[in-house]
Amino acid sequence: MTPAPEEGCCSATPPTEISSPNPNPGSPNDEKETGRYLPLMVLIALTLLAAGAKQIHYGEWNLRLAMHDFMGLFLLCFSMLKLFDLGGFAAGFRKYDLLASRLPSYACIYPFLELALALGYLSRWQPTVVYFGTVALMGFGAIGVFRALMAKQNLNCACMGSSLNVPLSTVAVVENVGMAGMALLMLLL
Repeated sequence: MTPAPEEGCCSATPPTEISSPNPNPGSPNDEKETGRYLPLMVLIALTLLAAGAKQIHYGEWNLRLAMHDFMGLFLLCFSMLKLFDLGGFAAGFRKYDLLASRLPSYACIYPFLELALALGYLSRWQPTVVYFGTVALMGFGAIGVFRALMAKQNLNCACMGSSLNVPLSTVAVVENVGMAGMALLMLLL
């Protein structure tokens, strides 16, 4: 009898590449492709609503606080989705992230880095450190996504974990660059 393979955070079978009849992989140019982005759109909408609700609680609108809350809630949700299936996330993430492809343990640590940033935003702990951490993490991540897109790799985006089937596309680059940009803006405000 052969022993079963050892289970661990990074031992999951990598998700398969997505097959799409779309001639331009990763771009949402038909209704079916656009529907695959629904989970991301819902997550962004709910995060915006929650950040707005906190602004109502504060009694005044403050751009920096609104962005701070949005970033914390957004990163919290994204880290949670990755942690539902850490092995599946890590396997998918290693396919396009520059560091995770060379250092597999980084793929297992990444959701915890996002969680730490989320908690930093939500607790208002050392904002400057949290902003620079966000710029580094998201900026570096954008490079790997951009590189995979330029190579026309037809992959699922690991950004929402392995439980949601979202294609790796320019949306992931915009997400990473947008988060890094918001952190840079908060450094300036």
